[in-house]
Amino acid sequence: MTEDEKRSAGRLFDPADPELKEIKRKAHHLSMDFNRLYEEETEQRAAILSELLGALGEGSFLQGPITFHYGIHTKIGRGCFFNFNLTVQDDADVTIGDRCLFGPNVTIVTPAHPMLPEERARLRTADGREGRFCYAKPVHIGPDCWLGASVTVCPGVTIGAGCVIGAGSVVTRDIPAGSFAAGVPCRVVRTLTERDSMRWSPEVLGDAVIPE
Repeated sequence: MTEDEKRSAGRLFDPADPELKEIKRKAHHLSMDFNRLYEEETEQRAAILSELLGALGEGSFLQGPITFHYGIHTKIGRGCFFNFNLTVQDDADVTIGDRCLFGPNVTIVTPAHPMLPEERARLRTADGREGRFCYAKPVHIGPDCWLGASVTVCPGVTIGAGCVIGAGSVVTRDIPAGSFAAGVPCRVVRTLTERDSMRWSPEVLGDAVIPE
């Protein structure tokens, strides 16, 4: 297997592999190019994102600055909004559903390393080559989720549709759909219900109208 095939299969792989390093180099440069642009330079921004990402749905907006590790392993749905300082370490696939909202400083991480220090420092391939290897687990975020400021999503996590993740949370395990979850580590606080509607907070709703 190539190192990229090992990466895709969730096996230990060498991140210093030349093919993988070239993909990362390109993603890092494109991220920097995006971050140099003004918001009104929409055509240039769109061109960069089309080259950087695996998919980007119509109407999705990345405020910037952004940092993607591979970029091509990330697929974003339609109508999403990502605030300042989005970081996606997408060694494995990252899938984000439609209409998601991300607060500032959200980080998604897919790679992991051996727990024992001697194995982190050095492992050997079947042909005798030594290196520092890692492995990666995909992250899936369902549609209509809101991730508050400074949320970190860890490798292998699935967040179900319609969830709210409280600011500063570290999501280490799956969160079922329709949940409000928060904390370090992140845990489900309760299921979201009709009682969470803004109609029960008229002082905040003001003159806004909730569509029927």
